[in-house]
Order: sequence, then C-alpha cells, then structure tokens
Amino acid sequence: MRDPYEWLEDVDGERALAWVGARNAETPAPPPDLVAGVRAILDDRRRVPRPTWHGGHLYNLWQDADHPRGLWRRTTVDGYALDDPPWEVLLDLDALGAAEGESWVWGGATHRRPAYDRCLVELSRGGSDAAVVREFDLAARAFVDDGSGAAFTLAEAKSDVSWIDADTVYVSTELDGGGLTASGYPRTVRRWRRGTPLADAEQVYECGIGDVSVRAWHDPTPGYERGFVGHYRDFYTRPTFLVDADGSLRKLDLPEDADWSARREWLLVKPREAWTVGGVTHPAGALLVTRFDDFMAGDRSFTTLYTPDERSALVLWRWTRDHLLLVTLEDVRSRLTLLVPGEWAPRPASAGPAGPLDTVFVTATEPDLGDTALLSSIGFLRPETLSIGERVLKRAPAFFDSGGMTVEQRFATSDDGTRVPYFLVGHPDATGPAWLTAYGGFEVPSLPSYDGVVGRFWLERGGRYAVANIRGGGEYGPRWHLAARREKRPRAFEDFAAVARDLADSGVAPPGRIGVSGGSNGGLLMGAMLTRYPELVGAVVAIAPLLDLRRFHTLLAGASWIGEYGDPDDERDWAYLRTFSPYHSLRPDRRHPPVLFLTSTRDDRVHPGHARKMLALLREHGQEGWLYENVEGGHGAAADNAQRAYMLALEIDFFRRHLDP
Repeated sequence: MRDPYEWLEDVDGERALAWVGARNAETPAPPPDLVAGVRAILDDRRRVPRPTWHGGHLYNLWQDADHPRGLWRRTTVDGYALDDPPWEVLLDLDALGAAEGESWVWGGATHRRPAYDRCLVELSRGGSDAAVVREFDLAARAFVDDGSGAAFTLAEAKSDVSWIDADTVYVSTELDGGGLTASGYPRTVRRWRRGTPLADAEQVYECGIGDVSVRAWHDPTPGYERGFVGHYRDFYTRPTFLVDADGSLRKLDLPEDADWSARREWLLVKPREAWTVGGVTHPAGALLVTRFDDFMAGDRSFTTLYTPDERSALVLWRWTRDHLLLVTLEDVRSRLTLLVPGEWAPRPASAGPAGPLDTVFVTATEPDLGDTALLSSIGFLRPETLSIGERVLKRAPAFFDSGGMTVEQRFATSDDGTRVPYFLVGHPDATGPAWLTAYGGFEVPSLPSYDGVVGRFWLERGGRYAVANIRGGGEYGPRWHLAARREKRPRAFEDFAAVARDLADSGVAPPGRIGVSGGSNGGLLMGAMLTRYPELVGAVVAIAPLLDLRRFHTLLAGASWIGEYGDPDDERDWAYLRTFSPYHSLRPDRRHPPVLFLTSTRDDRVHPGHARKMLALLREHGQEGWLYENVEGGHGAAADNAQRAYMLALEIDFFRRHLDP
C-alpha cells in the first residue's frame, strides 16, 4: 500500500513547505521572556570556550549575541588560562556570510601537520552536513586565493579531506556525474595534487553503491608516516588498508567491526565482539596493544591494557606525547587512568575537582608537541571545569541555584529483569513534573552534564530531571549496545518504559506529569513511547526523529543505519521492523499523549519527512500533535543561539503547558 503522505518527503517542494508553514503557525509560540532568558544563558560571555588543540594553539568557535554565527579564533595554552585570553580572530563567519550573501555555518577545520600553517575549512549553508571546503592560511588569516586556481577548494558535498603533504591531499567527494553511495556519501577516494583538476586525481579506492562510504587519512608523524583507507560497508563494518609507499594497499588483519588506532609504533585495538587471535580469546570491549610493524609482519601477540566486566566499559582513549589516557565507566561513573607506553602499568589520574557522579573527559591533547592533556569534569549540578593535571584553567559559571538539589543514581528493572541505571536530579521533595530523556543507540553513552537552561527554567521551578542509561547505548560497552541492536531494538524501549514506571512508582511524578524527550535515534525512542507506552507519559517531544522504518533507508543518509536497525527491503528484517516502526504503529482507536515534533528543513541526515508524516497521520486519527520545522540548523535543528533559544523554549513551554498547567 502506497504511503499517502509520501509527498511530505519532498524537502523543498512547494506543497510540502506550505503544509509545514501552516503547522509552524499553529504551534504555540513560547513566551518571549522565556526565549530571552534561554538566549541570555546561551550568549553569556562567562561561558567556558570549549577548545580544540592544534600545534601550539587552542582553537575555539565563539558564538554570542554580537556574533551569532561565530568567531573562529585561537590563543596559546598560557593565554587560555588568563581571565581575559588574548584571542586572535581568524575568521568572522557573520562578516563572511554578509559579504558573500550566504548563511554560513561552521563545519570544522582540518589542520596540516606538522607545520600547522594551513587548514581545510568546512562551511555549510544553514547547518547541513554537506559543506564547501576552502583552504585557509593561518598566518595570513585568510582563505588561500592566488588567482592560479591552485588552492584546495571543494564544492558543496558531504566530503572528507586529509592532508598528505603541503601540496597533496586525500579527498572523498561528489564528482560531476554522481559517484555517491545509497547513503549519499562519496564512493571514491583520490590522491589530489595541488594545481591539477580534481577529476584527474589518482583514484586510490572505490566502494560499492550499497556501501556507506570510503575515506582515507594520513599520519605525518616523523618516522611513522602512514596512509590508511577505510571502506565503510555499514555503520560498524570497516575493513581498513595500509597504503604502502608504491601506492598498493595491504589490508589490516583485524575484525572489521573493531575500533582501532595507530600512534607512532603502537597499534591499539578494541574488538566489538570476542576475538580469538594468536591462540588467545579477548573479550568484547577490551583494549589491546601491540607494535604496529610487528603486527603487519604477522605477529599476533597482544598485551591487554583494559578488560571490562559486567559493570564497566572503556569509552575513550587519547594519546599525549609520552602517555596513554583511558576514560572508563563503572556503573556509568567516570574513571581516568594513565599508562606509560611499554610499561603499561595503569595508575589513576586526576581530572581536577570531579565529584563521584561527575563526567570526566579528555577534551584535547597535542601529542605532536607535548605530554599534557586538557581535561574536563562536569556534573548535573556542577558547571564544567577545564584543567591540565591539577592546574585549573577555566571554571564555568553557575546558571541556576542548585542549593538543596541532589543527584541520585537509581536502577529500574526492565521487562526481562535487566537492571537499568538512571540519574535523577532536582530537589528531593519537589512536587513538580518530571522530565525524562535518553538516547539508547549506536553505542553512545548518556553521561552527566550541566545544563543551565534546564536548571533555571525547569529544576528551579520544582521539576525533576532524569537521564536513562538504556540498552543500545555504550554505558556498559559493546554488549549493552548489541543487546538492543536490530531485532533486539525493543529492549531499549522496554528499558526506557521501566524507568518511566519507576519514576511513577517511587512517587517522583505520576504518569500524566512525566514528559519525555529525545533526538535523532532518541526520536525513534520517543515514537515508541508515543505508540507502545502512551499510558506512561503525559507529553512527548521528538527532535529530528527517525520514525518511518519502512522508508528510512531511502531518505538522505538513512541507508547508513541499516547496520543499526536492519534492512526494510529484506523481508526477514521488515518482519521485525514493522512491529516497532512508530509510523506503522499508530492506532486510531488508542489515545496518545500530546506530542511536539522539532526538526529542520536543512537536516540532510535524518529527513524532516519523518516528523512531517508522523504528524499528518496523527492528525488524520484526530490526535493531538504539533510541529515546528526550523528552516536552518541541519541535524542540530539550529544554526545559532537565537534559533537554539527558540527551539529550547518551545520544548520547555510545551512541557509546562501539558504537564504543569
């Protein structure tokens, strides 16, 4: 049967946009004072500028009321530690957009190592994943344009670029005539020489139309120069090849779904599933190390650096010049460990003034130049602190009064008996509604963080806030993720429902006063709450949601997620997908809680048609639902702080009106 609302998938179609405009007009605008209050927090000049570290500088994109699209700027590490850092402005995106008549949104920069003198800057129109690429001279603080056409520039596409040397790059991009996979990513990677036509660049590798993408990258570390090609068959399966000096490729004999990295003489491997190699079986989620050249020569002996158990997981590793830093979780509580290469004896490391339920993270390192790491610690009630060892560089301001508030870690019991952790924040005796959120996909953990907007406009008003660590995420490593992948996806929904029940059963809030929200994969979770557990919640907010599991693989980047959900064109997969596809689970005879869909016309990752069609079907069934589709913003649904403030205010006001009238 043909989808009667398929016409809403026409992103920029006149009929579809007219429908969207009418829905936007129907959605109640949040109070102006709420929007202004949210924006004041987002624009506050006391915020900690989150940096990246390249060469001798810390780089930051700064957005505020005077610079909505942002200033790309840099300073030294010592300068960053000052109360008023001496920032060197490299690029003013607002001025650039005005001069060029474009709505430019920052997409990032790839620095040329080891000189750190040039960058390949990505700029997107309105915040989409597709971006233009331009070469930038850091000393001149200007785009490279000598009039000869020799600068590296790429037209708008979902490109990937990596420096090889001063005059050569690896590039994956859309060429004239197509060359894209079904997921909308480039099929070829080329070695492009400065001053030559891109179409004539030497092809290094090509993947199939049914694959996700291919990319190449180069490590210029002196004495360890190496090139690699990654062939992404799906979201998790990635055979990788070493590029030899003569341009030939040698496949790395690793599990194709393993996480790995090479740094100087070392090869690190984290298998996603149990891996037997060299006569030893290593568990999923372990971190293994060996010498890279020995491995390529056939040696399969590894040293185990970390072994998870049922309560723990490795979530991050980062190199400094002389050390390896590991961030692990134990029942979703962060731990930082330092290891010396070659010795590999772990010892605890400090991340500044972190509390027992705070998140510890390695924000940035610069292993080319030094042995220091920029560390972050942050909690639900404690603003972020950035430090190097015990030296505190920055402390974020508090944006709400947390006096008397607490953070608890609780455990709910899911349908199959699994204990599901969640965090509960707020005044213990609060009588207001509860706001519950989760992500639960792609092995991404949901960790404690400070949110001044939620604190001031929800917690201070007597509400409670809960974050659920459901299966599908990475809180307990690969096993936690695999437990809710593909046909097991309903385990994530059951976990989230169990937390909602626990909030009600423990007296935090009755079902009618529990609001739930989630974005992207979390938007699929919201669709499941809307259709499978409507009696457990009083309101739903779905942001950039994935809702139609019959057609998701035909829309924009959707085919890249077949590895996570399944292939609707395979009848065996569709047999289970149809049982939890929210768009196919709406029942006209069952009442659903009021729902607000938030999305963006420029989201070229999760198609806005998911939200559009779901609302149209709800309206057909006579159900309550609203939609606000921002014209910009990409997958984040907002391109600047004004747009972010409006979207956040919509969400808060929606919950206030439906949970706490």
